[in-house]
Amino acid sequence: MEDAWRRFKKNNDQKARESIIDNYAYLVKITAGRVVANLPPNLEREDLYTAGSMGLIKAVDQFDPGRQVKFETYAIALIRGAILESLREEDWVPRSVRERAKTLERTFSHIESTTGAPASEEQVAGHLGISQDDLAKLMSDTGRTSVLSLDDLLLGGEGSENLHLSDVLPDDAANTAGDAEIRERIRQLGKAIDRLPERERLVIALYYYEGLTFKEIGKVLTVSESRVYQLHTQAVLRMRGYLGRDQELFRN
Repeated sequence: MEDAWRRFKKNNDQKARESIIDNYAYLVKITAGRVVANLPPNLEREDLYTAGSMGLIKAVDQFDPGRQVKFETYAIALIRGAILESLREEDWVPRSVRERAKTLERTFSHIESTTGAPASEEQVAGHLGISQDDLAKLMSDTGRTSVLSLDDLLLGGEGSENLHLSDVLPDDAANTAGDAEIRERIRQLGKAIDRLPERERLVIALYYYEGLTFKEIGKVLTVSESRVYQLHTQAVLRMRGYLGRDQELFRN
């Protein structure tokens, strides 16, 4: 691929560009499968692939081979961001699911602000008046049917400037006010991750930084895939509370 990159970036060789896109097309399906496990009836997986392909093309056009960053890392971030934006535009998540996620987020936040420690599953279940088994199912279902991702914490909400995970990759040549804000976001995100319980922190590391699927993480932790969904959902909900409560940078 090095020769194709050289021909495309130096000579604007469109055949080389097409070759690069074809070579990395597999990243679209992998990323789409990780972003959304279960699709609602009104949405086709091909829609996700189309959005993801646009992200891949953007990644190829914008990537600088001279940077000390793997293209796969850069591309997956843009592909994931493009898919998430497409899902938000479709607004396919039912209102009940959104409300459920907000209730869980508020509960985690309330318990932690009261006790000064990460809310346990037992505490959350007690606060909601449900059993721990019901809470586990609620977490798993919420994680499977909603878009709960670290991308959300960086992309922000409606009306905010688009920011992909790829945009926070280090670039020593950059030195702007915008970069300073991005660095601050990443610093605060790192602090939020450090506050997570150990198992949730491990899930975040394996999923976002090692690129493992939920099924693969389950094998590493010797738990079910549904349990991994639950841990991921809890981690993102906790971080939303941390960052939304403490940092204006992350407010919608």
